[in-house]
Amino acid sequence: MVLHILKKDLRRNKGIGAVLFIFILLSAFLAAAGSNMIASLAGSLDNLFEKARVPHFVQMHAGSLDENQITSWMAAGGFAEEYQVVRMVSLDGTSLGFNGRYDGEENSIMDISFVKQNTGFDFLLDTGNDVFRPATGEIGVPVYYMERDGLKIGDTLAVTQGRFSAEYTIAGFIRDAQMNPAMVHSKRFVLNDRDFETLSREIPEYEYLIEVRLWDTNRLAEFQAAYQESSLPKNGPAVDYTLFRMINALNDGLIAAVIILVSLLLNIIAILCLRFVMIAAIEEDYREIGVMKAIGLKLRDIKRIYLAKYVCISAAACIAGCAAAFAVKEPFTANIMVYLGAAPVTLLNTLLPPGLVLCVFAMVVFCSWLVLRRFNTLSAVEAIRSGTAGKTGTVRTKILALRKNRHTPVPLFLGLRDLVLRFGSFGLLFFVFAAASFVILVPVNFLNTIRSPSFIRYMGMGKSDIHIDIRQGSDTGERFGEVIESLRLDPDAALISPHVTGTFRILGGDGTAESINIETGDFTVFPLEYFAGKPPVEGDEIALSYLRAEELDKTIGDTLTLFHGGAEYTLTVTGIYQDITNGGRTAKAPLRLPPENTLWYTVSLGLKPGADIGGKALELSRRFPGVRVTNLDSYLSQTLGSTIGQLRLLAGLAFFISAALSVLITSLFLKMIIAKESSRIGILKSLGFSETAVKFEYAVKAVAVLILGIVLGTVFSNTAGQGLVAAAWSLMGAPGIRLVINPVQAYILCPLALLAAVSATAAISLRRIRTVTIRGSVSE
Repeated sequence: MVLHILKKDLRRNKGIGAVLFIFILLSAFLAAAGSNMIASLAGSLDNLFEKARVPHFVQMHAGSLDENQITSWMAAGGFAEEYQVVRMVSLDGTSLGFNGRYDGEENSIMDISFVKQNTGFDFLLDTGNDVFRPATGEIGVPVYYMERDGLKIGDTLAVTQGRFSAEYTIAGFIRDAQMNPAMVHSKRFVLNDRDFETLSREIPEYEYLIEVRLWDTNRLAEFQAAYQESSLPKNGPAVDYTLFRMINALNDGLIAAVIILVSLLLNIIAILCLRFVMIAAIEEDYREIGVMKAIGLKLRDIKRIYLAKYVCISAAACIAGCAAAFAVKEPFTANIMVYLGAAPVTLLNTLLPPGLVLCVFAMVVFCSWLVLRRFNTLSAVEAIRSGTAGKTGTVRTKILALRKNRHTPVPLFLGLRDLVLRFGSFGLLFFVFAAASFVILVPVNFLNTIRSPSFIRYMGMGKSDIHIDIRQGSDTGERFGEVIESLRLDPDAALISPHVTGTFRILGGDGTAESINIETGDFTVFPLEYFAGKPPVEGDEIALSYLRAEELDKTIGDTLTLFHGGAEYTLTVTGIYQDITNGGRTAKAPLRLPPENTLWYTVSLGLKPGADIGGKALELSRRFPGVRVTNLDSYLSQTLGSTIGQLRLLAGLAFFISAALSVLITSLFLKMIIAKESSRIGILKSLGFSETAVKFEYAVKAVAVLILGIVLGTVFSNTAGQGLVAAAWSLMGAPGIRLVINPVQAYILCPLALLAAVSATAAISLRRIRTVTIRGSVSE
């Protein structure tokens, strides 16, 4: 009997069933899509690191070295299972020409090195995650360039530097577990061994990677301390396995976190919409429910009929949502597939998305059971007599009496009055609109933040017009001096701030000496925006990045011990700034001491008003060959381009889903209200109110609730949304990130689009009022 009634009910209420199906499908889809992205990221990252055999510790070094010294130290230390010294040939980006074009790297921020394939570990993989082994005349190009320039297999790459010239055929695109992401400003190209030896003889500009895989990764900190205490080469930053994982997961992990946040909020909205659907269905069937109870059907049997309906619908919707998430997962995981590759299917990939979908199903069934408890207080006589659940909804109060109204049109007054006196009845609708606004605005504001030029403040840099970077080489110091002297004579230059980054030794948080890279110079010319404190000005002051301060357990006013030339110096921490580059672990100080090892030189340049920033950057890159010159916009787009693209997709998806949910919930809510207040509507018609006037009253309620919801959603997006974004970015070194709000988008375009969608839905849904007769019944 239950199955027979269920089939008839589904045929009779196709619309209600379809709406329920859509809501639950969206909930399941979002849960499965978000979890699938997390599982894909984790699996692909593990697979890439396993296939590449990523080193546990890497010391970068610019300059000559003695490999025998390294061999002796590694053998005596007992830490290393394997080690190798990787020689890289450093090239100026302007020496490269893809398909005959040499202008692609003029404003590039990337440091380019050519290498041959490693033999023991740290393998450079192709797009199938196999070790890439080019033939003579072939080259492997990082996937970054494939994405940026649209390169394909068979294209050519020419190298012209000095008297040397060679052309290679692109035979593959390289995944480099150390240098994959755009946020890492170093890239390795892979040559055949013979071609590499030829290149290294012609262009003897070398840098080295001293790479180690440990017997016991739990001793990594101990090994790092021992290495820093030794006299081994260390003219460059040291990085470890943990940092490699973080930088590879950073972009996609950030997007996945935003998707999970949006899906959580939309799931809440979907559950509320489900409640609306069920209440609307019960309102429509109230007389039939009363009849079933009157003829002797037990209450639990009536509940079983409805619960069976929602179990069937939710089960079908959850299966469809899960399948849809797997079917369209490509846009969500496209960046992961390009930079990390597909991983073998694991238990996590198999069980996590269906597991979360099963949770959605359980929540739906539980919510259905809670709503059906209202049957316990159902009166069969009242249900058969009135056909509605309880009272007509008329508010018996003298507050805001109609007779006192003199100026406001009656339908408008009645609509606002009813909303004020019965706002609790509209509370859920209000919450849905507020949540929809929140879901729309947070991704939009986050996208605007990353695209904004002010985002540079979270990358450990002052806001200048042009950034000049001179990497270490045999004549770097001389070139640095030439660049500064030339800029001082440039008529367009207004402010010049040179900086030198080098290695110093300090007393670490565990009481042992450790190496730290400190940028030295004047930090008042292009000041950073400090999370706490102020810039270092005196020679005994230092500013730390947020993560470095956390690591050293230092705050404003604390002291650091610096070792130099056999002497100890005490530095006072005056500022803590935000920095998501270099693993978020940097420091700045106006030291008068030369570093133990100079890593790189930079110059920040401010131009006079009216100067062409892009044109000047291009002019300087040609004036200073071998020097990296970038303007601010180019720096941000090259570093965060893929993240911006994914966020743009996410913002569009969040807007579409939120608007669709708002439209559906408006339709369902008005349908429920009309069914519940059919007697009141009949009374209004009998008193002479036109159909248009009655529609206007209900439209006023819906639009007023929407406007209030948009206001609350906007406030929360600027407060709670700000806090959520800051909490996520604190893991990367920017806990004080401030959302950049585009007033036109946030306060005009998005609200107007939502308002237009809801208003149009209200106009269509309120046509149902014409079917309400003067007696208060609904004619079909």
